[in-house]
Amino acid sequence: MSPNDTIVTTGFRDDAAKLAALRRTKLIATGALCLCVAVFATAKIYQPVYPWLGFVAAFAEAATIGGLADWYAVVALFKRPLGLPIPHTAIIPANQNRIADNLGRFIEVNFLAPGPVREKLNEVDFASLVADWLSNPQRAEALSRFVARLVPQTLAAIDRSGLRNFVAERMVAELDKVRVAPLAAEFLSAFTEDRRHQKLFDQFTRIIGRFLSDEEALATMREKIRKELPSLFNLFRADAYLLKKIVASSASLLEEVRNDPDHPMRHEFDRFVHNFIDDLRTSKAYARRAEAMKRDFLARPELKALAGDVWESLRNLIEQDAAAPDSKIRAHLAGMFVEVGRNLASDKAIRADMNQGFVVALSSFVESQKSGVSGFIAEQVKRWDLGQLTRLMEMNIGRDLQYIRFNGMLIGGMAGLALYVGELLLLAN
Repeated sequence: MSPNDTIVTTGFRDDAAKLAALRRTKLIATGALCLCVAVFATAKIYQPVYPWLGFVAAFAEAATIGGLADWYAVVALFKRPLGLPIPHTAIIPANQNRIADNLGRFIEVNFLAPGPVREKLNEVDFASLVADWLSNPQRAEALSRFVARLVPQTLAAIDRSGLRNFVAERMVAELDKVRVAPLAAEFLSAFTEDRRHQKLFDQFTRIIGRFLSDEEALATMREKIRKELPSLFNLFRADAYLLKKIVASSASLLEEVRNDPDHPMRHEFDRFVHNFIDDLRTSKAYARRAEAMKRDFLARPELKALAGDVWESLRNLIEQDAAAPDSKIRAHLAGMFVEVGRNLASDKAIRADMNQGFVVALSSFVESQKSGVSGFIAEQVKRWDLGQLTRLMEMNIGRDLQYIRFNGMLIGGMAGLALYVGELLLLAN
């Protein structure tokens, strides 16, 4: 048996129990009324023989009248007593539409008002419920599988919607707003803090040193010197001498610079770098050149093609991993969900903010939909079959209404007895 079948069966059992209880109460009330009639008749018959039965007769007579009056009142709520077309009877069926509208407005005003809704929502710790749910590894794993199944559809929807091109265009537009020269100046300023740019200078000197020790480079330099010298000097191989002196002097200078952190060449390099940074910050010419280079770079088709290739590669990687049995995406998602749940459970401030957000969102939703809810309730009540409406209300409140008949008989009997005693006292005087 499905859960829905169980609920329906339980509902039928509850309705049957309510109907049985209503019938029993009706039967007892009717029996009590008949008993009052019988007692009244018997007391009246034997009253001449036993005068004290006048008290009994007075009680029974008034109880009968009270019981009949209350029986009429109870029956008139749901149907016409004895089927007679008496005005202002069958009150509930005759006023079905008005009852439906009033019920809808009553629920809207009293149950869906902002104050009661917020008060009730504040009683619920939504954040703790979310934290408990996410902290369960099995639930987190199931949620990660659900999210992973949505990945291909999400990526395909991004492609179809043009969102990828829109994002790319917005990124290019935002990059175009960035002033390159001041940004480069700030970057270089950060790089030159604590003279870190001197490491670049050291690397440069090493590159020059390796160049001077390269045989092919030296041969090229020697050939260049030979062409520049007069022929007479070449007879004495002056080119080799000059090259040797140049290489030796350069190597000595580079070694001296590398070993001396306070060398004048280093200070000259410092001035060059700082002047260049200042020019980047203030020079309009540098700014124009930087902006032109930036626009040329952003307009190149290779950049768009590269962005497309990166997106396709990323998409394929994500889809393949999401579909794999040992998906790293699912594993990371599951771990992230569990971690989020645990952090949420331990952070009261975040839970309070989250609960407040739930209250605001849900109360706003209820406020925007409460008119529709009241209208829906009213329409449903109006569509109910009159017989179904009567049975439903009688089944749920009819048993309590039957006790009015008991009370009517009791109160009526006591009133009749009091009047009878008053009559005897007046006649005795």
